[in-house]
Amino acid sequence: MTTPRLSALRIYPVKSLRAVRMQEAVVEPWGLAGDRRWMLVDAGTDSAVTQREQPRLTLLAALPVGGGGLRLTGPGQPPLDVAPPTAGRLRRVRLFTGKFDVLPAGDRADAWFSRFLGTPVRLVHLDDPAVRRPLDPDHAAPGETVSLADGFPLLVTTTASLDALNALIAAGDRAEEGPLPMDRFRPNLVVDGTSPWAEDDWRRVRIGEVSFRVPKPCARCVVTTTDQSSGARGKEPLRTLARHRRIGSGLVFGQNLVPERSGTLRTGDPFTVE
Repeated sequence: MTTPRLSALRIYPVKSLRAVRMQEAVVEPWGLAGDRRWMLVDAGTDSAVTQREQPRLTLLAALPVGGGGLRLTGPGQPPLDVAPPTAGRLRRVRLFTGKFDVLPAGDRADAWFSRFLGTPVRLVHLDDPAVRRPLDPDHAAPGETVSLADGFPLLVTTTASLDALNALIAAGDRAEEGPLPMDRFRPNLVVDGTSPWAEDDWRRVRIGEVSFRVPKPCARCVVTTTDQSSGARGKEPLRTLARHRRIGSGLVFGQNLVPERSGTLRTGDPFTVE
């Protein structure tokens, strides 16, 4: 039997922008280094702006540059380098039902994104992930925090389960929308060599030198119906997940992870269930 291995590593420096593929990444207590430390908020309400509201965000890229900064690129947009803010007045923002403090990135970045989206937004930075945003206490130990990811530090998916899901889509009445690529699910980690849906039974796993707690499966939203290369939306995979992968009130694909220690992950690392 083939030993399961980590086949892909991805970070999302700005929440809801394109993925950046990595060959290795440092695991920090709140997620992968450089993952989701920035996000957009509505200039009027200070609520998060994501692909849920603005699917065209997938057309934009944010590449890490030295010192924790970003290089922003997108269609019809001049490239813009943004340094992480190191001073300024903290701003309270909302992500889902939670509120926490961030630092504004500045007028140039705000104008860059606002021009592309056609609506006033601000780019903000999570300056201190160790204290700003606690994990859900129902699934966390005291003091555990998370970046600007939806709920948990990392998300893992498996190629076997994607293959199984695509087979279900092909057998349904929206077969023309499949097969779907893994980028629809925006994982940090992709594992090869498991059985389909094996992740349903995981409670603790190890990838290379790092062990993780598996608190709960990932409930999926409308972002999964968004073509990550064009921003166009369809019905899948939510239509098929609703029929075959409903657990409680959620339509699930993949598992959330909480690191139990720091370390470095590399593509090709062995994967084990503990």
